[in-house]
Amino acid sequence: MRVVLAEDLYLLRDGLTRMLQAYDFDIVAAVDNGPDLLEALITEKPDVAIVDVRMPPTFTDEGLQAALQARRRLPGQPVLVLSQYVEQLYARELLADGRGAVGYLLKDRVFDSDQFIDAVRRVAGGATVVDPEVIAKLLVHNERKGPLAELTPREREVLSLMAEGRSNAAIAERMVVTERAISKYTSNIFAKLGLPPSDDDNRRVLAVIAYLQA
Repeated sequence: MRVVLAEDLYLLRDGLTRMLQAYDFDIVAAVDNGPDLLEALITEKPDVAIVDVRMPPTFTDEGLQAALQARRRLPGQPVLVLSQYVEQLYARELLADGRGAVGYLLKDRVFDSDQFIDAVRRVAGGATVVDPEVIAKLLVHNERKGPLAELTPREREVLSLMAEGRSNAAIAERMVVTERAISKYTSNIFAKLGLPPSDDDNRRVLAVIAYLQA
């Protein structure tokens, strides 16, 4: 799997490169600034890009904006964004086009190699992966508003795990219940939120995230 990596801190960039190579990823470009990231994405068209949000030259959202610009030119280009903090605005901007194949993780997740590599592979495969801390903040911010207030605590837990990009089977395993029970919870969630059910897991996640952004 071909990867473009963008991280301005040398030690972290080198560490990520070594980790990914250990899992048989091919690092086709490793850059430290926004303009070089955009050029690498357009030139290499990687299977997935792993991108730091704040990079030179502005140290604001240079990495994110380069990734978004690349996705406008290459619709559906898989991008996994890394951030030091929970920044809901950046997460929402990344998810806004609704195409999927995006992820937003806190940099702390990098230290759990299995979790991080799983996220990279899921994003490359077209899934949406959002850090649990981001989802928790979105839920807390919105749970008292509109139809979200109608969800039971169990349904909110399912919703949170769905928003992390997990399948019904994975949610069932995590909550130690049957997959049939999760199907019932998800049906209730979609009914209460006014969102049509779908067999497409990624569309379900995107629909939930889009609703949470309202």
